[in-house]
Amino acid sequence: QVQLVESGGGLVQPGGSLRLACKTSGFDFRLYAMSWYRQAPGRERELVAEITRDSDRIDYADSVKGRFTISRDDAENAVYLQMNSLKPEDTAVYYCARASYPSSLGQGTQVTVSS
Repeated sequence: QVQLVESGGGLVQPGGSLRLACKTSGFDFRLYAMSWYRQAPGRERELVAEITRDSDRIDYADSVKGRFTISRDDAENAVYLQMNSLKPEDTAVYYCARASYPSSLGQGTQVTVSS
């Protein structure tokens, strides 16, 4: 059974940082590119970042380039999202997914950027 468990969200002031984690099980993590998505209230889900299975290609949404960093740890079956210089518009529920199964998400973790 595929499981994706996101954590690390919370309330942070503008300019602050958070590190999200997605711990996975039920599939061979090393074989999959992984993605982070986010969805804000009333808005469509947005692809935030993606990392290939060998970490040889990483892509970011223009809105987060230079501020967010995606990484993976195959030994831990986990993917991470380091978020710096957070802005109020980054407020959303953040989800991870296998890149080839974008509809198979975890429960998400709420990130709220507010003063």
